[in-house]
Amino acid sequence: MYLRWWRMGHSIVNENQINAVGIWFYALDTRRNLFLMRNDKKYHGCWGLPGGKIETGESLYDALERECREELGAMPEYVKLTPVEKFTSDNNRFSYHTFFCVIEEEFIPELNHEHVGYAWIDSGLIPKPLHPGFWSTLKVDDVASKIEQVRDLYTSQCEI
Repeated sequence: MYLRWWRMGHSIVNENQINAVGIWFYALDTRRNLFLMRNDKKYHGCWGLPGGKIETGESLYDALERECREELGAMPEYVKLTPVEKFTSDNNRFSYHTFFCVIEEEFIPELNHEHVGYAWIDSGLIPKPLHPGFWSTLKVDDVASKIEQVRDLYTSQCEI
């Protein structure tokens, strides 16, 4: 089994499995989160995050940047980018790396064919139907705790 060490988040990426990334945006100006509505056959109409498969030789950060350019039109400038979860399937053939990204203000994404809509939604509210993978991420207490800590830290700094 060949493993490659990536600098971003010091995550180990197994090249013998499918690896993917997702990025959860939180805007300080409105205290809302960005969700995208999917346009694929399997999860059409489900809300989720920008992201996708990591290409061969790509770092986690490079994949995040590329996916944002493809799905949102650009990678927005950010205040803080934090890894919050690495999900690995039971058969160890798939890993998904979720990042929480604090940005100063909301933006209007330029969606590609992978999504049919977007919404900036107040913190604490979850759109439905939600992509099942993202639903699983939300149910992990450690993920919720990390996101709450980062969100609270940067939101309180904006009030000073």
